[in-house]
Amino acid sequence: MIRELTCIVCPKGCQLRVELDDNKKVLSVEGHTCKRGEAYALTECTAPKRVVTSTAPLKSGGVVPVKTNGSIPKELMFECAKLIAQTYVDDDATIGTVIIADVLGTGVDVVTTRNAKL
Repeated sequence: MIRELTCIVCPKGCQLRVELDDNKKVLSVEGHTCKRGEAYALTECTAPKRVVTSTAPLKSGGVVPVKTNGSIPKELMFECAKLIAQTYVDDDATIGTVIIADVLGTGVDVVTTRNAKL
């Protein structure tokens, strides 16, 4: 099976062709111009990960933007989003405040990306 991807690691956007066997094991990667593109293709085809960006409710009302400070397994994105929606952030939170440590046992934290008070 051949899977075609556009690399998102750098602005070049290399067009990748990944050959997979019947067990979805990567046999070859073509089209990358750097090792990072090859690594991206391997990860995307075997264990895709994503950074989650969202908003979390403030205790006084309103919301504050948040994100994971690293990538989490793609299959945990929606569960992570649900946890974020249920987590109320203190009104004095500043950029980088951890609102959920080690989200879903991933070793990645959810942090604020803006000061709660403007």
